[in-house]
Amino acid sequence: MERILERGIFRSRWLLAPMYLGIAALLLLVNIKFIRQFYDFAVEIMHCTPKEFIIGVLALIDVVMLANLLVIFLFAGYENFVSKLSTETSEDRPNWMGHVGFGDLKIKLISSIVAMSAIELLKAFMEVSVYSDRELGWMLGLHCVFVVSGVLFAMMDKITKKA
Repeated sequence: MERILERGIFRSRWLLAPMYLGIAALLLLVNIKFIRQFYDFAVEIMHCTPKEFIIGVLALIDVVMLANLLVIFLFAGYENFVSKLSTETSEDRPNWMGHVGFGDLKIKLISSIVAMSAIELLKAFMEVSVYSDRELGWMLGLHCVFVVSGVLFAMMDKITKKA
């Protein structure tokens, strides 16, 4: 009975597979969003100010960073919690695949959040007249919380690796 129960519990990890397929589908949606933003940006390129140009570029970079985060999360999460991906023979296999553990995944996740938050904060400060002091304060405060959280995650990871 115990063996059957343990096998069932072990196989239940496959319930995560549809969720990872959903994350892969999100990549398609992020692509659509990027293409739309790129098109809108390209159409207005000749009429935008240097500040608007920088904000447009930062917005596109933000979307690409989100897509990169989804790929890291998809591959690492699937390999850590469901099953190994059989891609060892592929020359396109990223070097980091198979080497990103749960702790590394948390650090990459918070690092990406901090970077995206920094981009949003930079965009806000470039359009400072659009935001109230209160909104800018909340954005800055939230960014600082992300930075401190990232440092604490890194410290916890380092402490647990030593232990």
